[in-house]
Amino acid sequence: MLPAHAFDLYLRHVTVERGLSAHTIAAYRRDLDGYLEWLAAQGIADTADITPALVGHFIAERSSAEPPPASTSLARLQSSVRGWHRFLVREGIEADDPSGRLRPPKAPRRLPKALTIDQVERLLAAPPPDEPVGIRDRALLELLYATGARVSEAIDLDVDDLAHGDVLRLRGKGSKERIVPIGSFARDAVDAYLTRVRPGLAAKGRASSRLFLGARGAPLSRQSAWLIIRAAAEGAQITSDVSPHTLRHSFATHLLQGGADVRVVQELLGHASVATTQIYTHVSVDTLRDIYATSHPRAR
Repeated sequence: MLPAHAFDLYLRHVTVERGLSAHTIAAYRRDLDGYLEWLAAQGIADTADITPALVGHFIAERSSAEPPPASTSLARLQSSVRGWHRFLVREGIEADDPSGRLRPPKAPRRLPKALTIDQVERLLAAPPPDEPVGIRDRALLELLYATGARVSEAIDLDVDDLAHGDVLRLRGKGSKERIVPIGSFARDAVDAYLTRVRPGLAAKGRASSRLFLGARGAPLSRQSAWLIIRAAAEGAQITSDVSPHTLRHSFATHLLQGGADVRVVQELLGHASVATTQIYTHVSVDTLRDIYATSHPRAR
């Protein structure tokens, strides 16, 4: 079949039968227009003549273009090409799929963003210390940084999870429990919240065992926790993007910079594999490199 005709059939399929959005269809059209133009330049006039080698050559050319395409753009291009060829096989237009050997490109590993220790201290000090909501917010922020807990783990805490003195029980992914130490600063902040603020919040709503409560007495939501972190970042005049995971990243990075073993940090974070934790070691290596560059007499 003529590639242009097969292309028209595919676009009709994704538009009518699959009901994809206009934005997605436009992306398919752009990707496949480029693919068909390339095939025409190779002298391909029939979809039966498209081989795995040709498909691979096309993707390789696009991968080595200048400037290099983003991994997300390349992944979408591969998805468009695979979708078209699979459609041709499914409709009985072609017997084989020449794109079957394509593998999606690996997304670049992004290093987590960590705050400096000074930034963390400013962030923790940002909530108003004399206001009930500020006392609660300070307790939440201190706990997140002291334990490396995910925001979802922190808002799921029950009061009884603090019944072990200087350690805290967290429930992570897959309902796996882990015990982590809680430092004196976080413990003092949480104790202040428990004695001075939580009873008043609890009286406004239905009885709840959750540690952190909202203004109406209901368990604090993930969105509310995110807003607390963002407000603290603004109050601390931190201009970099501070996400709900920032304190967790900072917790791990500062531990490693302080000499903690990566496997200890793995246990504290609740990572199933040490390979997940090792991404933080690259952050510490960057710090070591900077110190070396500024301190060693023959580093430059």
